Amino acid sequence: MGFVGGILGRFSSDLAIDLGTATTLVYVRGKGIVLNEPSVVAIEKKSNTVLAVGAEAKRMVGRTPGNIVVIRPIKEGVIADFSMTERMLRYFITKAHNRNSFIRPRCIIGVPSRITEVEQRAVRESAMHAGSREVHLIEEPVAAAIGAGLPITEPSGSMVVDIGGGTTDIAVISLGGIVCSESVKVAGDQMDEAIMGYLKRRYNLLIGDHMAEKVKVEVGSAYPFDECKIIMVKGRDVISGIPRTVEVNDAEIREALEEPIHVIVNALRTLLENTPPELAGDIIDRGVVLTGGGAMLPGLATRFQEEINLPIITVDDPLTSVVLGVGKILDEIELFKKVSLLSSERDKG
Repeated sequence: MGFVGGILGRFSSDLAIDLGTATTLVYVRGKGIVLNEPSVVAIEKKSNTVLAVGAEAKRMVGRTPGNIVVIRPIKEGVIADFSMTERMLRYFITKAHNRNSFIRPRCIIGVPSRITEVEQRAVRESAMHAGSREVHLIEEPVAAAIGAGLPITEPSGSMVVDIGGGTTDIAVISLGGIVCSESVKVAGDQMDEAIMGYLKRRYNLLIGDHMAEKVKVEVGSAYPFDECKIIMVKGRDVISGIPRTVEVNDAEIREALEEPIHVIVNALRTLLENTPPELAGDIIDRGVVLTGGGAMLPGLATRFQEEINLPIITVDDPLTSVVLGVGKILDEIELFKKVSLLSSERDKG
């Protein structure tokens, strides 16, 4: 069997995975996205037994008794807890195949652009131990660009800003690979933390991750709304220790989010300064594509456009761009050959 036939035969029931800090998405060839769940695992401490994974585990955050611990095994886009990542991946891979644990798929996994070789190895080994028989890695901005429909295999520049849960990856892509990139460990999670810090300083109010995310989703923005938005925030008073509720408006939350947004804007500027002139010309014509879960913050495109004076295009569903891009690589043999995948690993058995 030739190379093309070998690859096509190989990727039949196989998986494309966006292994994110906040969310993991899985795409099965021929079926599309079959799984979209939080990257969270709940375990019983003494026996080290997994009690829940994904959405069920996320519901337990901040609400567990002493014997149960909820872990987010991916921190800032990379594996922080190897064994928990493996258990989480095993659960997701089995669930994607309708709980058939005998299928050993080949996987292509999206990873941050500035990932080290050690971190790459951790992702590959986790996926292998979780039941994959072959693992390929692709940088998330390349996958996001493919998912957004950009012509990345052509000799022209495309720029992508991928704001995830733990990292923001910004890259200029040409001829199927990254020409230059910037990555900052500021994204959706740090926005939540900025809201928590602001409410503690301003109102002496302690809130949890769930509440911070709710505030960000409901009244968070990077640019003023046409009319004022208000939310009732529930938490615990730092001084008295008693639960209380505070009324907060969108202008206050915008102030809280100013620092993380500023860091992303600076990274964007730095990359534009380092982009080769020919590719910079293409970006002026084509604009900058904004993707990733963090890109759903209202007003972000307008704010970026004002700051860098370039057209900003937000994709229809920013959360799924990476996994759809990885899925396209899985589906299209010519694309598989043209994009620069990071080194792969195969089961020697």
